[in-house]
Parts: sequence; structure tokens; C-alpha cells
Amino acid sequence: MIDTPKKKNIFGYTLSELSESITPKFRAQQIYKWLYIEYKIDFESMSNLPKHLREELSQKYSAQNLEILKCEQSRDGSKKYLFRTHDGHTFESVLIQMRDKQRDANGKIVSSEKWTICLSSQIGCKVGCAFCFTAKGGFYRNLEAGEIVEQVVQIKRDNAIPPHKRVNIVYMGMGEPLDNFENVTKAIRILSEKDGLSISARRQTISTSGIAPRIKKLGMLDLGVQLAISLHAVDDTLRSRLIPMNKAYNIAQVLDEVRDFPVDARKRVMFEYLMIKDLNDSLKEAKKLLSLLDGIRAKVNLILFNPHEGSEFLRPSEERAKAFADFLTQKGLLCTIRESKGLDISAACGQLREKEKLQHVSYET
Repeated sequence: MIDTPKKKNIFGYTLSELSESITPKFRAQQIYKWLYIEYKIDFESMSNLPKHLREELSQKYSAQNLEILKCEQSRDGSKKYLFRTHDGHTFESVLIQMRDKQRDANGKIVSSEKWTICLSSQIGCKVGCAFCFTAKGGFYRNLEAGEIVEQVVQIKRDNAIPPHKRVNIVYMGMGEPLDNFENVTKAIRILSEKDGLSISARRQTISTSGIAPRIKKLGMLDLGVQLAISLHAVDDTLRSRLIPMNKAYNIAQVLDEVRDFPVDARKRVMFEYLMIKDLNDSLKEAKKLLSLLDGIRAKVNLILFNPHEGSEFLRPSEERAKAFADFLTQKGLLCTIRESKGLDISAACGQLREKEKLQHVSYET
């Protein structure tokens, strides 16, 4: 059961902020442990807190602001979650199993699972990318910092992922993260709190469609977060067709800000390139991409378009994608083809949300 919206979402507080509102201050660290190490959502069960503080917390704060409305699991281990907010909106998050447990000949575990959690930052999206299913659902509001953080907590708890087990975070779900700048950057800080989930900013990646001024602003904060650019085209004509925002911030403007973005010497800026059949998947585009990214510590991640109902675009052949990747690799540009996950479930962002809406309408009628 979701608490009333009158209560404050306790997941929206940094440790410093919580320490300022709770006395004595050391209690805030204890609360953080209960929330992020023990995954507790009931203040009454926080047994080392005095009774009066537990009552005060229950009256002022909520530790359950999102409800898991639905979860679909893929054959590859990926899970797509549909969350419902206190005001009745829905959005999606995805848990991706990047690697299963590895065992030696004697059955001993030599390496554990590797997880990535794909977070949403908005309910819907304003950008309106031509290929994106999320755009079909419209835009409602930004997610608050606490709602972004709580996605991680609920998914880790639901899958019994130990608190000490680090996960990778990608802001690649519903919404444009840099359009919700303050809440997303605050969530990054909360997730990286050492007394909490302790997910280093270096394990967190913001994927943006290219709001150039916000890329600059993010770089000035120097949080240590990783950057991914949704490029998808090598000329402004096609990119403006795919991503209307390109009319305001074109490829040259975005790349200028990327060149100034602080990047860890061990890391690279990720360029996501959605390959669409007969539109941007030829060697001609590969050559232009190589030229565009000259001088940038870059990694290109090719994504084969994931078809969904009503889309005008088609998925390219794997042979075409491999030729594209091989060309870039041979020229010294690091390039990978993203392994498609969750193709047997509602894989495209927004698809599960829209399917649930349609089902709800059919129930009502």
C-alpha cells in the first residue's frame, strides 16, 4: 500500500539533509542503514530507534511511495517493472542480468551475477523521438529524486540482491534525464552515499538526447557520472527527423559540449547509435560517424531497432550491423553491438505501460 502524498518521501534525502532534520544526528545514519542495507519500509521495525522517533518518522515520512503494479520476466533473466506512483501515474524500470553466476569445475562460485538497473527519470517524455514508444504516451511530470532512488531499492529488494552487491545504474528509461536535471543529479548523490547504497557515480550513466547547455552544466558539477549521447544519425537532416530536439541543439553543438565534458581517464563517452534498416545502417554512415567522433575518447554502442506496434521503422540485419561495427573497430574506434534483452516481453520503453493502460480501458468498458 502506498502512503498518502502528504508524507515526505524519505528516499529523497541525502544523509546530510536527513541529519539536519533528525536529532541526534547519528540517528540519520541508523535510518539510512535500515532503508538501504536492510531494505526496511516499516519505521516501526527499525528496532534500534527510540519509540518516539519511530512514531515521528511514521507521521512525517513515507518509505513506500511506489507500488510494483506488474513485472514481466524474460527468458534471458531481464525483468521489466511497471511502477505506480501515489498520484496514480505509471512508469517503467528494467533490471538487466548482464552476467550469470560463474562456477568452476567443482561448482564453486568464482564470480557473481552482474546487474544493471535502467531507471526512468520522468513519467512520459517531452522529446518526442520518432522511434520511441514512450513518446506515444505523452508527458505527465518529472519524477522526484526520491522516486528515482526508490526504483533501485525496490528492485534490489524484490530480487534479493545483497546490499553490498554493487549494480550499474543507467538513466536510459522513460524520460530525458537532463530535462529533470535537479532531481536526477540529486538522485545520483543519494545513490552514491557511502552509508546507503554506495553506488559510485562512476557506475552511473546518464543518457541524453542532447540538451547541450545541460551537458555543460552537468560537466561543471563534476559528479564523476558517465555520459551517453543518443546520437542515432550522422547528419542534422536525419537526426532532426528522428530527434526533434536536434533543431535546437544540433550535432555540432552537442559534440562541442561533449569535448569539454570531464571524463575519467579509464572511461569513454558512450555514443548510442540506433540502427534502422535502410536509413542509417550503411558503411557511408559509418565513415561519417568516424569523422564526427575524431578526437573524442568515444565508444559506440550499436543498437538494432526493436520493432513495436505502429512504428514506421524496421530492424536492420545482423550482417549489416556487424559490417558497420567491424569498419569502426578496424579504424580504431571502439564499437560494440548491444545484445538485445527482453525481446520476448514488452521490451521497448513505454510498451508495458501502454499495454496496461489498454487493459485497464477494456476492463472499464
